Amino acid sequence: MRSHLLNDLTAEHYRRRVTEGVERVAAKLAATDRPFTGVAVDALAPRVDGIDLDRPLHDTSAVLDELEDVYLRDAVYFHHPRYLAHLNCPVVIPAVLGEAVLSAVNSSLDTWDQSAGGTLIERKLIDWTTARIGLGEAADGVFTSGGTQSNLQALLLAREEAKPGPGGREGSAGLADLRVFASEVGHFSVQKAAKLLGLGPDAVVSVPVGQDKRMQTVALARELERCKRDGLVPMAVVATAGTTDFGSIDPLPEIAELCEQYGVWMHVDAAYGCGLLASLKHRDRIAGIERADSVTVDYHKSFFQPVSSSAVLVRDAATLRHATYHAEYLNPRRMVQERIPNQVDKSLQTTRRFDALKLWMTLRTMGADGIGELFDEVCDLAAEGWRLLAADPRYDVVVEPSLSTLVFRYIPSAVTDPAEIDRANLYARKALFASGDAVVAGTKVGGRHYLKFTLLNPETTTADITAVLDLIAGHAEQYLGESLDRAS
Repeated sequence: MRSHLLNDLTAEHYRRRVTEGVERVAAKLAATDRPFTGVAVDALAPRVDGIDLDRPLHDTSAVLDELEDVYLRDAVYFHHPRYLAHLNCPVVIPAVLGEAVLSAVNSSLDTWDQSAGGTLIERKLIDWTTARIGLGEAADGVFTSGGTQSNLQALLLAREEAKPGPGGREGSAGLADLRVFASEVGHFSVQKAAKLLGLGPDAVVSVPVGQDKRMQTVALARELERCKRDGLVPMAVVATAGTTDFGSIDPLPEIAELCEQYGVWMHVDAAYGCGLLASLKHRDRIAGIERADSVTVDYHKSFFQPVSSSAVLVRDAATLRHATYHAEYLNPRRMVQERIPNQVDKSLQTTRRFDALKLWMTLRTMGADGIGELFDEVCDLAAEGWRLLAADPRYDVVVEPSLSTLVFRYIPSAVTDPAEIDRANLYARKALFASGDAVVAGTKVGGRHYLKFTLLNPETTTADITAVLDLIAGHAEQYLGESLDRAS
C-alpha cells in the first residue's frame, strides 16, 4: 500500500493519476450543457448507499468511473451561466492550479516549521488586503475557513475588548449584559457566534432596515442609547457590506460615526461585498469600511476563488492576542521573543490549509484589476437584470441591487390570493431545479415567498436572465392551471 503514498518514489504515479482526474473533470466541464441533471434524492441516494467502503476497487481509473456515477454526473455546476442561486462563484484557473499545488505539498499554516514560505505568503496577502481596505499600519489578520468563522473570531475579539477584566474595559458588566447590534437582514452567523461566545439569549439586537434593505442608522442610534440607558454594554455593531438576500450595503460612514460616539467595536461583514476592494468602477460603494475595527472577507465569493478562502482582518494587531494560546509542543512563548512567525498565534484553528496560495496565484497571474473587472461585470449585469424585472409585469422586484443579487416574485394577473401566489413561486423554483435547466434560490420578504438570482458568473447574459424568467413563469402558470383544474 506504500505505492499510494506521495513521495519521491511515486512522483510519476502521482502525475499520471492526477492527469487522468483532471482530464475527466475537463471533459465533464466541456460537455456540461445545464447546471444540474435534476436527479432526485431518492434516485441518487441508493447509488451511494450501495457502495461498500470496506471493499476497495484498488484502481484509480475504476474509482473515477464510480465517481462519475455518484458525483460528477449529477453535481451542481456553478460555472454554468444559468446557475443563479447562491453565493457560489465560478473559479479562476490560476486558483485551481494553486489548489492542486497546496493539496499535494500539504503545508499546515499553523507554525513556521510546518510552512515557512507559506506563512510569509499568507502574511503578505493579509497586508495587501488590509491596505486595500485602508485599515492602517497596525492592521493584521489571518485566513479562515469562511465568513462564519471570520465573524465568530471578530466578535470574540470584540467581546474581549468590551468585557471587564485584564485587557478589557473597566466595569462591572458580565457577559449577560453585552449587546451586539446587527441588521435584521444580516447573516445568521452573528446569532450563532453570540451563542458560541456565551452571550445571553437577548444579546443580538436586530436593527430595522429601510426599503433599500440597509440598516437604519436612526434606529441604530436609538438602540445604542437604550442600551446605555439600561446599564448594558454595547459590545459590537455588525455592519454588512453585501447582505446574503439582497446584496445591500449598510451606510458604513454613518455607522462608523455612531460606533465612535458610543465607543463600540465596528465589525463589517464584507464576505460578499469584498470584491469591491478590487473594483475598477464601484469601489466607492464601500466607502467607510476603512473605519472598521474588524472586517470579514470571503475571497471564495467575489474574488472567484475555490472554497475555502476567507480572512478576518483587524485594525489593531494587538487585539488578536485574544485568540492566542501557547503550547510547548507547538508555539512556546519563547518563539515570540525569537520573532518566529507562527500563524496559530492569531487563529482559532490549529491545523490549517494553505488556502492563501490560491489567491496568491490569482493575483500574480491576473492582477487585482482582473478580479475587479470580473466582479464589475456581474454587478453591471445585475443592474440590467433589475431593469428587465422592473419592466416585466409578471414580476415584482424588491430592491435595486447594490451588488449582484436580485430578489423578485412572480405575480400572476388573475390571482389575488397571496398564499396561492406563494405556492406558485415555490412550485416554480422546485420544478426548475428538477428540470436541471437552471438553478435559482429563494427567500422570504415580509412573510411571503420570493425567488432570488445571485449573479456571480460573468458568462451569464441578459439573454440567460430573460430565458430563466420565462421558464419560471411557465412553471408557475402550469401550477396555477393545474390548481384551477383541481378546484373545479
